[in-house]
Amino acid sequence: MIDWDAARVAAATGAVSIRDRGEVEESDGFAGPRRVTIDSRAVQPGDLFVGLPGERVDGGSFAERALGAGAWGVLVAPPHAARAAAAGGGGAILAHPDPLLALQTLARTWRRALGAKVVAITGSTGKTSTKDILAALLASHLRTAASPQNLNTEIGLPLALLAALPGTEALVLEMAMRGPGQIAELVAIAEPDVGVIVNVGPVHLELLGSIEAIAAAKAELIAGLAPGATVVIPAREPLLAPHLRADLHTVTFGAGGDYELAASRTAGDVTIVAHAQGAPLAGSSPAGSPPAGSPPAGSPPAGSPARPPPAASASRTILMRPSFSQSHNLRNLLAAVAAARALGVTPEGKLDVVFSALRGERVALADGIVLINDCYNANPMSMRAALDDLAASAPARRVAVLGDMLELGAEQGPALHREVAAHARARGVELLVTVGPQAAAMGESFAGEAHAVADAAEAAALLAGLLRAEDTVLVKGSRGVGLELVAERLAGAR
Repeated sequence: MIDWDAARVAAATGAVSIRDRGEVEESDGFAGPRRVTIDSRAVQPGDLFVGLPGERVDGGSFAERALGAGAWGVLVAPPHAARAAAAGGGGAILAHPDPLLALQTLARTWRRALGAKVVAITGSTGKTSTKDILAALLASHLRTAASPQNLNTEIGLPLALLAALPGTEALVLEMAMRGPGQIAELVAIAEPDVGVIVNVGPVHLELLGSIEAIAAAKAELIAGLAPGATVVIPAREPLLAPHLRADLHTVTFGAGGDYELAASRTAGDVTIVAHAQGAPLAGSSPAGSPPAGSPPAGSPPAGSPARPPPAASASRTILMRPSFSQSHNLRNLLAAVAAARALGVTPEGKLDVVFSALRGERVALADGIVLINDCYNANPMSMRAALDDLAASAPARRVAVLGDMLELGAEQGPALHREVAAHARARGVELLVTVGPQAAAMGESFAGEAHAVADAAEAAALLAGLLRAEDTVLVKGSRGVGLELVAERLAGAR
């Protein structure tokens, strides 16, 4: 990862160096840690272990274990650092009163040292798929790194950033949101050149109370961008309109936007009409990122005017052949193409994307049954999109196994679940199995065959006697419902 010695890592984090590397210096001359981890059980030789305090266990208490496993060093709270130093041995020992803040500071410092162009992606649904698509778009043009799986929180995002290798030219980061201030915190760490808001929908209503509050939380990405940066948003999204800034280059996607789909003559081809220029970011350091020591995102350099947005240009057509055809992912493709063009990359031709696990994976089962494993998470928007995909792709009977959509709140949750049931029926679902107490409201308003069960294990057992040859089965619900068990048992029966 970082070819920095212990003194420089300490300076980059604001930590105090209790002990340098000493007698266990790497034999190949690589002075810095190869990887950063917060799990002492996963420590490998050359790792920097950061011990974070948790609700039940303080990770710093495992500093000695990490050093014993060959860690390059540990970054822990002062009491743990003192105990590790007293135990002897080798490896760097760095002390900081707030190890999480130190981890985030190290990530921001490494982001600046990399000089990579950074794209931050958030949204109520589809942000991971958009990240996967954008990373694939950029990979043939720039040395690209992206957030692995769901490393998208105040802990995960710094780890994703620190995993980027020297020489990385483009870094695609996903940003999750559970409440106010969290996107702002992530933006301050990543200092993105391009921000993408995929959509705004009724997610985390229980915590935020209204769709307007959700939009404001997502718009913290807009607020945190430096003047002259680019923000990519859905076309005609009134919820984001109050948060737009005149000193940013705003690009829209979707019907009526700067990037929109046009009818294609050949099956599998996608034609994108680009009404906006995708010029590289102007007025930045060579790779589009601030140099070390520059002010935080959102603040222009002292005495410098904001960078003007790129000038408009004539429309152009972009022809692509993606490895996916779902309508929601084609919309995500538009957002990804807009972000790529903001970095000066115009993708065209064949595009193969490997999506992150549990997001629309298709598994062929016995008797021609197809399982759509989309059980990573769920909200009203993603439920409707998954049902649309089921309707478009199923050659025979459509079966939906739908679990609770969590964090919608007691006031609005029941109605939102019933709306999903109505959409399922409208999209031709013939058999509905609901999992969990909240999802039971779907079955109450579903006009076709419906079964309500308490948990994933009961759903898996029930389906064994209900499925027919050639069925297409969608499995989707909030992660807390654990519907991956249903998918695993169905797949295990092949």
